[in-house]
Amino acid sequence: MTTATKRGILALVTALVLVALGLGVAFAVGDALGIRTEPSEQMQPAAAAVPDVAPPVAPPEFTTLDVPDTVRFEVAVDELRDAVADAPAREGEASVAVELIPGQEADSGPGDDGYELRGDASALRIVAFTEVGAVRAIYDLAAQVRAAAPIAELVGVHEPSRLPLRMTDLGAVGVEPDPAEWETGDDYSHASKAFAAVVQPEAPYIDESALAEAYDDFDEFLRHSLANGSNAVAFPGFVEFVTFDEAPGGPVYAEGDEHRDRALALRSAFAPFWARADELGVQVFLRTDMLALTGPLERALTDRFGSLDTEDPEFWSVYTAGLDELYEAVPALDGVLIRIGEAGAIYDVGGWDYYSALKVTTVDAVRTMLGAFTGQAEASGREVIFRTWSVGVGAVGDMHTNDASYEAVLGGIDSPALIVSTKYTLGDFYSWLPLNHTLEQGAQRRIVEFQSRREFENFGAFPNDLGPQYQWALQQLLAANDRIEGVWVWTQDGGPWRAGPMSLTLKAGFWQLYELNTQLAAELARDPDADVAAITAAWAREWFSDDPATVEAIVGAMSRSREAIEQGMYIEQFAEQRVFAIGLEPPPMMWIFEWDILTGDSAVLDVMYSIVRDSAGGSGADGVDAAIASGAEAVAAVEEMRETVTATDASSWRSPELREAFVSTLDYELDTLRLLEAYRALILHQGQWHDTRSPDAREAWEADRDRFDELAAEHLARYDGDLDHPAFNLTAAQLGIDRTERDPAMAWAARVLLVLALAWLVIGVLSSRTRLVARPGAAAASATWVASIRPWRARETTLGLYDLDRWLLMLVPVALLVGTRAVQTSFLSWTHLAVVLGAWTVFALVLRFCVGRRSPWPVIAAVGGVVVLRCIVTLVALSFTGPGGYWFAFWTDPVLRTAYVALAFALFVWVFVAAGWALAGQVGARRAVGFVLAAVGAGLLVPSAVVGAIGLEQALTLWNDELGLLPWGLARILGITTYLDIPGETAWYAAGFAAVLLVAGVLLALPKRRGAGSRG
Repeated sequence: MTTATKRGILALVTALVLVALGLGVAFAVGDALGIRTEPSEQMQPAAAAVPDVAPPVAPPEFTTLDVPDTVRFEVAVDELRDAVADAPAREGEASVAVELIPGQEADSGPGDDGYELRGDASALRIVAFTEVGAVRAIYDLAAQVRAAAPIAELVGVHEPSRLPLRMTDLGAVGVEPDPAEWETGDDYSHASKAFAAVVQPEAPYIDESALAEAYDDFDEFLRHSLANGSNAVAFPGFVEFVTFDEAPGGPVYAEGDEHRDRALALRSAFAPFWARADELGVQVFLRTDMLALTGPLERALTDRFGSLDTEDPEFWSVYTAGLDELYEAVPALDGVLIRIGEAGAIYDVGGWDYYSALKVTTVDAVRTMLGAFTGQAEASGREVIFRTWSVGVGAVGDMHTNDASYEAVLGGIDSPALIVSTKYTLGDFYSWLPLNHTLEQGAQRRIVEFQSRREFENFGAFPNDLGPQYQWALQQLLAANDRIEGVWVWTQDGGPWRAGPMSLTLKAGFWQLYELNTQLAAELARDPDADVAAITAAWAREWFSDDPATVEAIVGAMSRSREAIEQGMYIEQFAEQRVFAIGLEPPPMMWIFEWDILTGDSAVLDVMYSIVRDSAGGSGADGVDAAIASGAEAVAAVEEMRETVTATDASSWRSPELREAFVSTLDYELDTLRLLEAYRALILHQGQWHDTRSPDAREAWEADRDRFDELAAEHLARYDGDLDHPAFNLTAAQLGIDRTERDPAMAWAARVLLVLALAWLVIGVLSSRTRLVARPGAAAASATWVASIRPWRARETTLGLYDLDRWLLMLVPVALLVGTRAVQTSFLSWTHLAVVLGAWTVFALVLRFCVGRRSPWPVIAAVGGVVVLRCIVTLVALSFTGPGGYWFAFWTDPVLRTAYVALAFALFVWVFVAAGWALAGQVGARRAVGFVLAAVGAGLLVPSAVVGAIGLEQALTLWNDELGLLPWGLARILGITTYLDIPGETAWYAAGFAAVLLVAGVLLALPKRRGAGSRG
């Protein structure tokens, strides 16, 4: 067998091995993407109904109120008197007396709020076993007055509330409605900045005037919540109030440390708040992320335990000592509410050394933490509420939605002091999600989380009556799990505070709109079989009108609100599927990522289109047409809602301002859903064009673009800067449109480059076997072709080349590489070009340096020839519908993706194999490998170090903004590295690996030492 034959066989085997490795990489990429879907079992609430609204009944004047002299009764009576005073008219007089049956409280339980109302409309007697029950009766009378309903309807026996714990967040207590903080609309911080005016950076740390205002704020919120039926509140903070003086191992803070002094000041300032809640019968749970840290606390923990070792039981003794300290100082506190699933800068307030870290990420860590906290709670007579909300990979990451993970994390933990809190949806607070089945399991006490101001459905700025869904969810869950004992209603919180409308409960904006959901959740917690339509009607009467026709119109509009939200803000065919990708479960919205950002990235929109295309009910075109039609149906629903409300008699409304607010929010929703209707058509026709390459689809996209541009301009002109109705963020959408506009031109550019590259290849093939090689440039083409597939012949093919051939030998591959990468990025990503071309330049320069005085043309021919082949593969993929089509195939077609990645990877590695092989004839195999490794190491080291210096998150953000592969909002909200769980040090790891390659290459490249010579 000749040497040439052996080399040919070796080359073939090497190529096959590289292709096999490429297939392995392709399968790994597909597995990492993990894009799959499965049907999502939808909730099945009853259809929204519109009740027959009776004429209003004026309340009597309560002339006699014979009630016990306690603070709770005093506040309840205030609510009753306020309700009567707010009524447009009063008719007659009435008396109320309270009879508490002594000796029965122990039998019924202190939380038993059942009562019996006796008598008639003029003389009412409340009979109850407990103060809680009697006070509830007075609040029920007040609610009846506000609903303009006969108070005599309440006469009879009222069973205790089905769920005794009805907790709220803190609403907007302590939050300053400063328009300047909402004007930009792009502050996606989740920090409420509650009490920002109260807490000062320097001693004495408290602004007493602001504290007094905040106390009044808190008292008003407590009164309002009690009237709604709530009896507990989650109060933010924990480490802020703790000195850690008694921490095991010694105090955390040194003498004179401002953290300690501030903790004492804050504790003293807010203790009256908690005492007031206790006085009114409202439980207080301190709400904190874990790990909650300060700088000195983190250093103390690290010094003692070597790291933030959350799996060490002793680690948690520091925190439990803090709770012991706090409960002893403030007996009014009832416990702590813990979240481990989100943490970091998005929740931190700048300038303050109080922060959180995502460190409780393993099953052992969670179980150790809960063991410590529940033990402390049992010993102190308190409770621990643990939220299962956690986003990530593994059992802890999906315990919120995975039955097995829930059991792995919480199974066997049966402390009577532990309450587990879980969102009612199988995911975040989106529509189209199944009921969270993890609420049906577990031996622990459970509470169910609801959100009134739905953050993902424009922060409650649109009508959104969740009553039927709340009711169905509670009924299903209570039938399945008798351990559920409460609800937690987020009246205001969830998501960024200042990226949406400036609506603050009891303070600013049209907060009355989402107040409905707060009232519904509390009423259904008391009685899951309550008439939700009647609750909505009572809400309409309380805030808007006594007129039956107007109330019916408002309730009628609200009955269509879910249809408008579900069809207008979601694409049903996508939303009704459970989608899995990169180890996570993306939410059912996604095309709005998140809150108010219309996304324009290829990953989301291409996958969304493919799911719509494949949805049941017909061909791909049918699925697209149906999805587009749903947007029009949502618009029609809002148009009808608006017509219904505007047809009411303006004089029948309690307040012209509230009528204007209602009509304005419907105008806003109509404008927004029209914009979304146009955008959904645009993105679906965009995917259809990439999928089918149909000219009709492209024409449809262009028409959609024109309509979207027009509606977007109107939307921004009308709502940009409107604090009550802020414009959506269209930056990402416009970036996506800009890229798609360039796709046809890029496809043609790719075709031109492809023809030129193939021509160069063909000339090389022909000239290597014919006299064509004598023509100018043909020898260079021949050399690149031969050297690319038989690099051991690179030296002989470059002998005797003219200057023109040598220039072409180098410039053609370089020009083709630059052109291909520029087209691949639509001439929009200079970052991508800089990184890629910079790495290649460093590689080439180091290789040239290593070659030294030897001829560089063999290795240039080999590398250049493979680069041409590699570019041809990419240009083929780009030549159909441009870069958009390239990425469409990558995200949606596993077969094409696998074939492309395998071939592209094999050719990429072959570049370096060919370079080494070409050099081996000049310097030997060992040194050739060393030269190539050194060049590869240097080529990787430089960009890795640059990225590391800039910061991986910043570099990825810039790169993604230019290419639009992942949601633009990802970097602004969570951070790409955080969301994808990429270590921030990855660039430095790559630099370290590159340095190893570089050193290994240098060592291999060193010439052998010559012998010492013969002795004579």
